Amino acid sequence: MDGTQILTLGLGLEAPWILKDQHLDTSVSPHRLDLYVEAERGSLYPCPECGKACPAHDFADKTWRHLNFFQHHCYLHARVPRTKCPVHGVKRIEVPWARPGSDFTLLFEQAAMSLVKEMPVLAVSRQLEISDKRLWRIVHHYVGRMLGAGFEQRGHRRRRRNRLSARPALRDGIPRHAAQAGAGDLRRPRPRQRHHQGL
Repeated sequence: MDGTQILTLGLGLEAPWILKDQHLDTSVSPHRLDLYVEAERGSLYPCPECGKACPAHDFADKTWRHLNFFQHHCYLHARVPRTKCPVHGVKRIEVPWARPGSDFTLLFEQAAMSLVKEMPVLAVSRQLEISDKRLWRIVHHYVGRMLGAGFEQRGHRRRRRNRLSARPALRDGIPRHAAQAGAGDLRRPRPRQRHHQGL
C-alpha cells in the first residue's frame, strides 16, 4: 500500500472522488501538506434537489482546512462541480467531507467542537492555530443548529398541548362541561307533572 492509498483511506474518499496529488511544503512554518482531490473524468453527480445523477456543468476550485497530518497543517483542495439537472437547472453539489459554506472539513469541525466543550474558545483557537473569529463561526453554526432543533421540539410540544386544551374534555362520550351542567338531571329523575282536569 503506497502513500496515496493510505491518505485516501484516511480521508475516507469514495467514488467518484480520488486523491490525485499531494505536496508537502517544508519551506514554511508550520509545514504544510496539500492534498488534491478530483472526481474521475466523466463522472455523474447527484442533483442537490432531487438526487438525480447529472453531468457536470462547470467546476470551481475550493479549499478546506483539514486535521493536522502529524505536526503539519493539512489542506484539502478539490474542483467542485455544479450539476446541470433537467428539472432544477444548474446547482452546486455538496461534497461529503465538508458542510456547505465552510472552510473546514467536517472532521476538523468535529475535533474543534470536542475541544470547545472542555476549554475556552480562545485557548482552542490557539491550539488549532486558527483565529478565534473563525472558530466562533463554527461554534455558532452548531450551537444554532442544536438550539433550532430544541426550539422545534418545544414548539411541537406546545402546539400539541394547545390542540389538547382546545378539545372538549369528554366523560363517557359527553363533553365534561355539559356533563357537569346536566349532572343533576342525569342523577335525579324529574318529578312527574300532574295534570289537573277541570271539574
